[in-house]
Amino acid sequence: MFAMELVVVLLAIYLGARLGGIGIGFAGGLGVLVLTLVGGMKPGAIPFDVIEIIMGVIAAIAAMQVAGGMDYLVSLAERLLRRHPRYVTFLAPLVTYGMTLLAGTGHTAFSTLPVIAEVAKEQGIRPSRPLSIAVVASQIAITASPISAAVVFFAGILEPKGISYLALLSVAIPSTMVAIFIAAIVTNFLGKELADDEIYQARLAKGEVSRRGSNGFVEKPGAKRSLLLFLAGIVAVVFYATATSDAVGLITNPLLPRNEAIVVFMLTVATLICLTCRIDTGEILNASTFKSGMSACVCVLGVAWLGDTFVKGHLQDIQAVAGDLLRSSPWMLALILFFASTLLYSQAATTKALMPAALLLGVSPLTAVASFAAVSALFVLPTYPTLLAAVEMDDTGSTRIGRLVFNHSFLIPGVIAIALSVAFGFLFGGLWL
Repeated sequence: MFAMELVVVLLAIYLGARLGGIGIGFAGGLGVLVLTLVGGMKPGAIPFDVIEIIMGVIAAIAAMQVAGGMDYLVSLAERLLRRHPRYVTFLAPLVTYGMTLLAGTGHTAFSTLPVIAEVAKEQGIRPSRPLSIAVVASQIAITASPISAAVVFFAGILEPKGISYLALLSVAIPSTMVAIFIAAIVTNFLGKELADDEIYQARLAKGEVSRRGSNGFVEKPGAKRSLLLFLAGIVAVVFYATATSDAVGLITNPLLPRNEAIVVFMLTVATLICLTCRIDTGEILNASTFKSGMSACVCVLGVAWLGDTFVKGHLQDIQAVAGDLLRSSPWMLALILFFASTLLYSQAATTKALMPAALLLGVSPLTAVASFAAVSALFVLPTYPTLLAAVEMDDTGSTRIGRLVFNHSFLIPGVIAIALSVAFGFLFGGLWL
């Protein structure tokens, strides 16, 4: 039965990957139906704790976007890139990493990808270099964002093990930042120079390569105010989560648990943005960040529920097979998370489905923290939205997906960045935890 049910899980994930986007959530629900009603398994827990955080954060981000705060943030990023265009390969991942760190969602990278591609073309730099590492940075930054659903959930299951929310961030942020910087250095030497690329030269000769120039940003009246309110909400989240942790203990027996507090803070921020910036709340429903966030909720709902159903149903079998292996070779956890995230397509879903089981199997908290960045291998299959957007926005043809599917521009930068993030996670975790 174990083998049959594993096949059901894999087929559901494969079907979801074929459907794309929100379809992986739909297929996850189908998988739960087959496992429970046909296979007789007890359904796992619906991941409402992760979904509520995504919904709360996305509500605030979408309100900020409608008020112009997101465009203002992108204009700051464009100003930075155009001020130092020769270093676009190093600054681009810094920009996407920072935006994801603040927003808790990698979809913020969509708005900066056209700027990155344009600045690279203007300097004669192969756009695949900054674009590829920028997309990877936006994905890995999820595991370091104070308000991402993956971080908040992971911190919650680590606290009984003696690892506080602040301790998790103190390892995740520096390890991923250093890894991204080193990966950017390596990426800067990948591929031919743009002037020597045959595909680029062919497109240039056909007139298929355009020059966009500056986007002529027009600031909305409430843009800066909405951004400041959102940043204030992040500060409030970090302070509250730290103050209520057992390690700090500034607030004992809090009335609001951390997850609920984050949702409350984010909804409050959204309310203040709507009131002070006088935006039409109806426009929030059409904001691109709102749509992508709600899609993420459905994906996590289906996939994480499917994973939890299967893992809990076979926990003893998994412990017998994998427990000793993970204890003797802890680095194997990073590999498991890496390959699982390529299929689950969500850092939050991968964390929710596998991290509790890993800790139950006897994996040390240090190993779990160090391996956390490996849940960000969403770039392996070239079907993730930001990856596809980068390919479409690079009209030079340097950012491309090869005939063998896996030989695309994002694989090498991504593998290097995650491997280094895990390595530095063990280093910094060993020093500080």
